[in-house]
Amino acid sequence: MKTNCLSLILRGFLLLLILSQNASAQTKPRARDLGIPFEGTPGPLNAITDVKGVEVGHTTLISDANQQKPVRTGVTAILPRGKNSKDQVFAGWFSLNGNGEMTGTTWVEESGFLEGPVTITNTHSVGVVRDAVIAWRVKHGLMFQPWALPVVAETYDGWLNDINGFHVKPEHVFAALDNAKSGPVAEGNAGGGTGMICHGFKGGIGTSSRKLDEKSGGYVVGVLAQCNHGGRQQLRIAGVPVGLELTDEVLQRDDVGSIIVVVATDAPLLPHQLKRLARRVSMGLARNGSTSGNGSGDIFIAFSTANPEGAKPEGIAKLDMLPNDRMNPLFAATIQATEEAIINAMIGAETMAGVDNHKVMAIPHKPLKQVLKKYNRLLERSNK
Repeated sequence: MKTNCLSLILRGFLLLLILSQNASAQTKPRARDLGIPFEGTPGPLNAITDVKGVEVGHTTLISDANQQKPVRTGVTAILPRGKNSKDQVFAGWFSLNGNGEMTGTTWVEESGFLEGPVTITNTHSVGVVRDAVIAWRVKHGLMFQPWALPVVAETYDGWLNDINGFHVKPEHVFAALDNAKSGPVAEGNAGGGTGMICHGFKGGIGTSSRKLDEKSGGYVVGVLAQCNHGGRQQLRIAGVPVGLELTDEVLQRDDVGSIIVVVATDAPLLPHQLKRLARRVSMGLARNGSTSGNGSGDIFIAFSTANPEGAKPEGIAKLDMLPNDRMNPLFAATIQATEEAIINAMIGAETMAGVDNHKVMAIPHKPLKQVLKKYNRLLERSNK
């Protein structure tokens, strides 16, 4: 009985982190606050939630109750039309390197639609998250049809997290979905990104957006990334070889990282066009120095919130489609937002210790600014 009570108390404490992280979302400095220059014009929040209707929820699990097996993990949920809609969206996906998992993508490829949320967690929690997403949708009457093939993606957090402890439970998935909202998005050590590492620094969740000018349609592109990839020496920020300059506490570990990127837009794109958009994420990674190593699962999905009821089962759907010749600004926006989202993940992260006394330090803000200034790449308007 005591064990069960302790378990309930611990789970209640962990769930409190969900509420606190939403309250503190983006109160920490972000990449632009440090004076890091990026191309393109961001939306008001500089987040995936700048795309109208998109909601994001996190469950962050951090516990030292068992000091030998610390918990550093979680779940992140992205809902294209919000948590009260079962209307599908057009989608396309792309695998740059397939050493990872994103479930449900064969049906996305076949049907051209994404039904329900995209959720991201750790490698060994994909199954429980998938089942919980179905259960949540059944509970809330959000099934489009009698069966579901949820899109659940993963990156490996076993360097810091007790990954074989299977700490992500169905109630954590429900909490991430139930608490999803528009507005600012918590970055760094949040949700599925809690225990992740990026270019040898603490990584996690990062987001960014771009607003096209009116001549290009005024559309919005938003990106959310779970960053657990890349080596220190590869890292470039705003074109500067930061990884060669910041060499303290370099991790000596195998290439076991990955990155999952979700791209949202309100531009009226069809599935084949969204697949083209997803491919452009690769170029955002390359701007920051990634070479997509053999051990990295680099998998991306893009969806459009345009064309509501495009998947209606009866009648003829009347659809809008942006011509291919007008997609170049969207390609650029995707690349730019991906580049910035990854850096935001590192800037928003905090130093973390975990399994076997492993410690991963956050990228130090002041030394980073000094390196950028050395290469004349720091915007001096920053006072932080």
